[in-house]
Amino acid sequence: MTKYIIRGGKPLFGEVEISGAKNAAVAIIPAALLVDGVCRIENIPQISDVTLCLKILEQLGANIRTINRHAVEIDCTHIHSTRTNYDLSRKIRASYYLIGSLLGRFGEAEVAMPGGCNFGGVRPIDQHVKGFTTLGAKVMVEGGFIHAFSENRRLKGANIYLDVVSVGATMNIMMAAVMAEGNTVIENAAKEPHIVDLANFLNSMGANIRGAGTDTIKIRGVDHLTGGTYAIIPDQIEAGTYMAAVAAAGGQVLVKNIIPKHMDCITAKLVEMGVSVEEHEDTLLVRRTDPLQKTNIKTLPYPGFPTDMQPQITTVLSLAQGTSLVTEGVWNSRYRYVDELKRMGASIQVDDKTAVVEGVDHLTGAPIQAYDLRAGAAMVIAALAARGESEITGVQYIERGYEDIVEKLRSIGADIRAVEEPDETLESGVG
Repeated sequence: MTKYIIRGGKPLFGEVEISGAKNAAVAIIPAALLVDGVCRIENIPQISDVTLCLKILEQLGANIRTINRHAVEIDCTHIHSTRTNYDLSRKIRASYYLIGSLLGRFGEAEVAMPGGCNFGGVRPIDQHVKGFTTLGAKVMVEGGFIHAFSENRRLKGANIYLDVVSVGATMNIMMAAVMAEGNTVIENAAKEPHIVDLANFLNSMGANIRGAGTDTIKIRGVDHLTGGTYAIIPDQIEAGTYMAAVAAAGGQVLVKNIIPKHMDCITAKLVEMGVSVEEHEDTLLVRRTDPLQKTNIKTLPYPGFPTDMQPQITTVLSLAQGTSLVTEGVWNSRYRYVDELKRMGASIQVDDKTAVVEGVDHLTGAPIQAYDLRAGAAMVIAALAARGESEITGVQYIERGYEDIVEKLRSIGADIRAVEEPDETLESGVG
């Protein structure tokens, strides 16, 4: 068991380099199953979700060769199974992308019901299933596995309208459709940068996808995909998290290796709060010296404010002057972390999808827990800004999506260390 110990109240100064996008990597790696040949994927983040994705592919028969810390070669020519390992698949939400990729190439997939973060709301996959069945597959749940198959092995192109804008369903249907017979049109598609990245990856391997980044994606099915090289985009949410950390703790940090346009939705709100953000070609200089100001935020599908930044920005607003409103417009519930912030002195009241945030003068260090990936990032931000020392447990959630977070924060002046401690339940024989 690992915990983070953070002594807060220190402004942050220096430079931080952003890794490859987690939300792109966990779809692009499963998409390699569609490729008959070797594909080299670069700018891969060193996070636990990526490690799990690669292990699942190896278990299916993929040959994976590590080139360096951020690049791998994946050869899925000799896949020998379309049934994923139950324990591995249950540990990661993105395992559902294996359904689309296996179904698209082999006409069959058996994938354990996905796991990953549970931040209080139901995260259904009904839109995924709607897409697969419209393409001609049959989908059943048996023994904890989602079993999808096409009697003709090859899916048939179709028009698919998503009832709600779903990032996961959009990406999964894209993968299933790239080798389907005929044309597929996905309407009311999500538009996030990682959807465009997945489409660009597939196109670089020989797919024919147009319209990614708009609400209508058109796919002309091809017979096969061949190998190539592709580099994953920088992580919008990781960059936003470090920007939020500077906003909360104060200081000046150059955020490097980003696509500034992807950051516009986050930058705009930080500027409203009194944070200075100076844009360059592939960097943002973030500075906060004056008191933070209140603002209202509603999370929305891209290009709106991302739901994956909601816990971090709520933490920053807990230190802003005045009363702010945060409305969660994507998930039914994403406020489990609020009680942890209250332990530190935050004044936040949650009513259904809205949090009323009354800014306080300061937060105070306390023992706190990370309940999911982004809530964990919020705990780190709160601890960096707080007076005194905080201990954060549940950091395995944080390490699902943030590469070298301890070292990166230390490089910009944070007093943070990771400490290993024994698992008391194992020592006492309880488990």
